[in-house]
Amino acid sequence: MPFVAPQAQKSAYDVIVVGSGAAGGQSAYTLCMDGAKVLMLEAGRNYSPETETPMFQTPDWAPLRADGTPDKPFGFYDATVGGGWEVPGEPYVRSSEESGLRFDWWRARMLGGRTNHWGRISLRNGPYDFKPRSRDGLGFDWPLEYADVAPYYDKVELLIGVYGSNEGLENTPNSPPGCLLPPPTPLVSDLLIAQRAKRLGIPAIPGHRAVLTQPLDYKGSPARLHPGNATAQKILADDMRKRAACLWATPCGRGCAIRANYQSPTVHLPPALMSGNLDITTDAMVYEVTLGRDGRTNGVNFVDRISGKQRHAAARVVVLAASACESVRILFNSKTAQFPQGLANSSGKVGRYLMDTVGSGLNGQIPLLENLPPLNEDSADGHQLYVPWWLYQDQLAGKLGFARGYHIEFGGGKRMPGFGTGAGMEWLTGGSYGVKYKQDVRRYYGSFVYFDGRGEMIPNDLSFCEIDPNVKDKWGIPVLRFHWGWSAHEQRQAAHMQKTFAGIIEAMGGRTQGTVQTDGAKAIAAGGSIIHEVGGAIMGSDPKSSVTNKWCQTWDVDNLFITDGAVFASNADKNPTLTIMALAWRAADHILERMRRKEL
Repeated sequence: MPFVAPQAQKSAYDVIVVGSGAAGGQSAYTLCMDGAKVLMLEAGRNYSPETETPMFQTPDWAPLRADGTPDKPFGFYDATVGGGWEVPGEPYVRSSEESGLRFDWWRARMLGGRTNHWGRISLRNGPYDFKPRSRDGLGFDWPLEYADVAPYYDKVELLIGVYGSNEGLENTPNSPPGCLLPPPTPLVSDLLIAQRAKRLGIPAIPGHRAVLTQPLDYKGSPARLHPGNATAQKILADDMRKRAACLWATPCGRGCAIRANYQSPTVHLPPALMSGNLDITTDAMVYEVTLGRDGRTNGVNFVDRISGKQRHAAARVVVLAASACESVRILFNSKTAQFPQGLANSSGKVGRYLMDTVGSGLNGQIPLLENLPPLNEDSADGHQLYVPWWLYQDQLAGKLGFARGYHIEFGGGKRMPGFGTGAGMEWLTGGSYGVKYKQDVRRYYGSFVYFDGRGEMIPNDLSFCEIDPNVKDKWGIPVLRFHWGWSAHEQRQAAHMQKTFAGIIEAMGGRTQGTVQTDGAKAIAAGGSIIHEVGGAIMGSDPKSSVTNKWCQTWDVDNLFITDGAVFASNADKNPTLTIMALAWRAADHILERMRRKEL
């Protein structure tokens, strides 16, 4: 890969892309495959999933049997390097530590960012999700519709590889023929959950995940993705042939050495680099977008994290794709005499309307699943099936007491035993030990199921970030201070999740583990903890109330774009990554067209 040191960068590029994850990878891919010269600046270190992924390594090989630690909260084998809830030398500030007011910020300082360890759940927003205010009078409508984004959902699914099915359910869009790969076979526990949920009127359908269940269509897809561009088609066809179908042997959160799942370093960056149009500089902490005398951006300033030196990179266009909060931080720290409250902030909306996914979970134990014979249940590492939101009409009629819905992710099965496999069973065993304890562990192993709700948060005035006036990071860059608050809508939604999960467990003949929370304030997960934060530079149709237009282009600086989740005007119950990539592709196409017209 042509990685370049800061001193070896070209004097100027067509586009600088800040960040290398879902937004940065997709932006760079689209631009490079159409001939633009791009410099990608990544704050973290280089990372190679092909060589660094611990495939086939079992928990007993790792310290603490691969259990989580402060440095690796998702387990020893998690793909994240140089990141986590706390990053050494890179603090952030919370305005409150109280329950319901606390915000947690996860960061990944590595090539590919959080695409290396994410859940790879890839759901399309539906028509309702782009016009929520028109439906219930709350929050904001997007300045675009589902039809504007649908062609780009098609492109992303074809490129990265997403399994799933078309079920024709309300606000759960179908994909055109050829876009989706066949879903994997559900686990025994999945089938039982689906059967009993159906009795309650709750549908369970195949999940949509960015995992290859079969090889990609390298003969047909490149022409669909890059019509009229023979060079791009050849590059992509060659690269698609190098991606293997999943072996169902290694949890996706470790990364994937055979490139069977979507990660930016294995899907977006290789063909972009093969085009010869991409330079990548890692360990480059961008802290400021710079402006020329004409009021347009002329590049960025960054810190070389290795040498500690400050550097400048020049380009005709700058794309911020550093993740929602990091892009907001850069805007705040780019203040000038023209923009004293931060770059592109004439509306005063930079940092405002932060959103995360509403989360709540509940586990259960199912006697019907006890003492099952040994099965190979590696499968797709979760999300073989899921429950899309099914109560749109009840909600529209005002029967639920909260305005937005949620989907349910669930699972179970006999995953590879780990440090905690036999722990915490006293509520079932009464505290057995010795031979009886071993018998109990074998009996209950594989009989547990879990449910996680993932719901929509309505943007509010309580949830925002700003620059802390006192705290700076190790390079002297001012850091963010977070404010957070849930509305009654989110709290009631979380309570509804708990009731639903308990009902399904009861219908399975099982018993819940722990307390079923009827108080939504206790049921709801902390802000930021689901790691779906979006907003902070929302798009809109009015420069006075938004930061970007429908092309992710800032109103105030016409050659500055934001393609990550910061532009989200709402945060549907669908996980945001697929929409981030679709919007990034759409914005990149717009940049290319304007460059061809010499407007940028």
